[in-house]
Amino acid sequence: MGSLRSIAGEPRMSAMTEPAITFSDGESYEYGMGVYSRLVGTVFLNWLAPPPGLRWIDVGCGNGAFTELLCQRVAPAEVQAVDPSEGQLAFARVRAGAAGALFHQADAMALPFEAARFDAAVMALVLFFVPDPARGIAEMMRVVRPGGLVSAYVWDVPRGTAPTSLIRRALTENGIKSPAPPSAAVSAMPALTAAFSEAGLVSLETREIAVERSFPDFEAYWQASLMTGGLGERIATLPASVVDDVRAHTRAHLRIGPDGAVIATGIANALKGVRPLDG
Repeated sequence: MGSLRSIAGEPRMSAMTEPAITFSDGESYEYGMGVYSRLVGTVFLNWLAPPPGLRWIDVGCGNGAFTELLCQRVAPAEVQAVDPSEGQLAFARVRAGAAGALFHQADAMALPFEAARFDAAVMALVLFFVPDPARGIAEMMRVVRPGGLVSAYVWDVPRGTAPTSLIRRALTENGIKSPAPPSAAVSAMPALTAAFSEAGLVSLETREIAVERSFPDFEAYWQASLMTGGLGERIATLPASVVDDVRAHTRAHLRIGPDGAVIATGIANALKGVRPLDG
């Protein structure tokens, strides 16, 4: 899925800034967040219930986790997927389940397609990484035909519903700021709905999608969590004693079974709308 790098290019950092969120390694993203995205994406597509034979664009496709679902589950006539991160796209292009999809290096805020080119556009875990969400939504709307579908799902960052939110909360408890998406506020359901409505989309529908992922133990959960969202880079800058505190705080709030297995949860806000026939 998408990222700050994959939407707006490589961000710059100074020695005084927090580590930026980048996703340049498709394999790491797959283990860290791709599994969650497919869990949400499966429920999301069932909810969308699109007819077969549509022309789709997957905006901010990242390593192709959701693109693969499109190819496998909705019998598309065409799938075009865009993301400027070549590290992510390289992984996406060799996904056996995404065979037939075409992947392009491109910016979510300047899609390289003519108006009304597609029947459906989607952003999966992407909109909060777009520096100007309104512009990103407008671009999806532009390339979809009148009467076409525009949709998205995102973790609710203000509510802390992402699977890695427990670690971020533990960092906060230690007075440490963790990396955050540049447009985190848009992921709250009221803001998400308002953004789509203000873009001119109609027949808006929303829902929450809750998912669970099981890990054999805490260490497996911890390592997977550090592979996404800039957490690994942030944790690497901390003294060992602070890392121990963060780990202990996180573990204390996880659901852990008697066999040591960890159940991680996430809740995504999902929205779908239609481009007006006269729009």
